[in-house]
Amino acid sequence: MDLIISTLSRALVAGTPLLFGTIGEIIAERSGVFNLGIEGMMATGAVVAFGVTLSTGSVWFGFLMAMIAAALLSSIHAFICITLKGKQTLSGLALTMIGLGISGVIGRSFIGIPLPDRFSSIKIPYLSLLPIVGPVLFSRDILFYIALFLAIFSYILLYKTRVGINLRSAGESPKAADSLGVNVNLYRYIAVIIGGAMAGMGGAYLSTAYIPQWIEGMVGGRGWIVVALTIFAYWNPLKAIWTSYLFGGIYILQYLLQPLGIPPSLLMMLPYLSTLIILIFTSRSNLLKRIGSPEALGEPFLKEDK
Repeated sequence: MDLIISTLSRALVAGTPLLFGTIGEIIAERSGVFNLGIEGMMATGAVVAFGVTLSTGSVWFGFLMAMIAAALLSSIHAFICITLKGKQTLSGLALTMIGLGISGVIGRSFIGIPLPDRFSSIKIPYLSLLPIVGPVLFSRDILFYIALFLAIFSYILLYKTRVGINLRSAGESPKAADSLGVNVNLYRYIAVIIGGAMAGMGGAYLSTAYIPQWIEGMVGGRGWIVVALTIFAYWNPLKAIWTSYLFGGIYILQYLLQPLGIPPSLLMMLPYLSTLIILIFTSRSNLLKRIGSPEALGEPFLKEDK
């Protein structure tokens, strides 16, 4: 029983940064902007959260600054793709390289330094005493609950409000949306910046809750997994919850299988092999449309072509 509780708890912890990033990418892609810069923005968020927490002693301030830093980085992507009508894939890849470069340079001085504050687990009164679900669901850090709240809130926003309808129309049929008075470029800007901020939250979680120290390359490809999870979740924030924690379980699986004598290098490939399978399976454009891909995803909006 203890092994089950421990495994489920670790899977939730490992899946939380993925959930933050996936929600943000869903919002961005629903507006029609494809962002391959998640890895770089998560790395930037991680190093900024760690550095600010280290210098101020406030983990919440570090978390906030990580959001702002990643949002500023994503605004570059928004400007290139929305205003300059640049190639979204190239801009996203450049963003990843910039973010990884920034984190590598800044983080070099943080290696081996303990963090003065971190997000620790909190026990919800009474609920945490329930068998199995108590220690698994109701004894987590505050960011776990914030991630769940944001997933539910994002679903309501996208599917139950006028703002969500306008945002999705910007990604489905921007010309039609523009003809109805929707400011397509504004919605896309806001969506991309929010997506960047949430990627920063995922990175901040890694360095202030998951592993409260700075490790070179600590994002470890999670940004690419987020891109796959966005597709795997059918661009739906609620489905992103179980897909993110499923992949969190796959992360933990590599540690559970080590005593069986399976080569560690093979086990470390599990999350990325799963990601690759998803991307290969969903790579066909007709399949993407069938599972709910935004019609105008990756296409710049040219207002004069109405």
